[in-house]
Amino acid sequence: MVSAKGILGGDSKPTKIHHLIKALENTPESKSYRESWDASKPVSVFKTPETLPDGTPCTAVTVILRTKGCAWWWKSGCTFCGYFNDVRDDITSDDMYSQWEEAKRRTNDFEGCDMAKVYTSGTFFEDRENPPEWQETVLRETFERELHLVIEAQAQMCTPEKLAWVAKHHPGCTVAIGLEAYDDRVLRFHVNKGFSTKQWHKAVDILRDNGLRVKTYLLFKPPFMSEADALNHTTSWLRQVAHHSDEVSVNPMNIQRKTLVDRLYRNREYRPPWLWSLIEMIQGSHEDISQLECRLIVHPTAGGKVRGAHNCKICDGEAVAAIERYSVSGDIGEFTNLDCSCKAVWRAELDNDSSLPTPLGSGTFRRGNPIDLARAP
Repeated sequence: MVSAKGILGGDSKPTKIHHLIKALENTPESKSYRESWDASKPVSVFKTPETLPDGTPCTAVTVILRTKGCAWWWKSGCTFCGYFNDVRDDITSDDMYSQWEEAKRRTNDFEGCDMAKVYTSGTFFEDRENPPEWQETVLRETFERELHLVIEAQAQMCTPEKLAWVAKHHPGCTVAIGLEAYDDRVLRFHVNKGFSTKQWHKAVDILRDNGLRVKTYLLFKPPFMSEADALNHTTSWLRQVAHHSDEVSVNPMNIQRKTLVDRLYRNREYRPPWLWSLIEMIQGSHEDISQLECRLIVHPTAGGKVRGAHNCKICDGEAVAAIERYSVSGDIGEFTNLDCSCKAVWRAELDNDSSLPTPLGSGTFRRGNPIDLARAP
């Protein structure tokens, strides 16, 4: 028999539900895996086509650095973010300088680049994550090389003092904030983001006061959301945040290891978004966005793969390429004559999501023989 105390709890501090279901990233096996990384080498360095703030096409270098990890992750963590897989707890200031020098070596001191995207596991200018003297080096060196700099931050970390310091060392750079959803309920219960839309607005105002550009990340299809809801909500969020942003980057969900979303995916309770949904969102919001001084960017990470946004496999390559081209050109004509038989399946899923009581969505696997999938347990 369970006592009332057992049901209602005793005098101890309540356990947060997130702590019961989050990935076991601090097990001995996980720590050993993270410590196997070379602390002196960045996670990744690569070049991509990009567009400067004035609309000029350019080449951008992306540098993803291995750090101690996001301060919010150490406290709680977002439901979808698996960047903790790439961190090392014992990263030193010397390691960070070594990674930066390695990035310059691999690119011959950023030769041929006009833009640098410098990403860490959390907020670039957060002193607990990244040594302040190293932050200053990156800000100063990218400015001296006339590289437009893009860095990332959480809204609650955007204080007037810190942003004034950033603007002093690299005037006019872009600060990208992972808002994910313009809805406080979604931020709290779907994403576990750690800040509110009010804090995002405050961060945007401080960025503007310091002459810094605003890039806003939105997440397409957070967990516990159907395909139809994701399409409707994200399209609405996009229109709203575009009024306050220089750029909006919509990131379709990709399944990252050891996250809550990974658990849902492996339990067949979550499906990554359709590429058709991304195209529908772009086409539905293009006219509104084009009237604002705001650029829409969509880069499907792992696009066409089963753990990223995908269709039926036959049309994935064309769909991903069209979305990537639009992100650079801003030309809605990139989607002309793009079609496939799986589009009818996608449309049926949206109709089912809108008419049936299925909060997690009605979608099934899109690869393989549909009869075999129906027979599967």
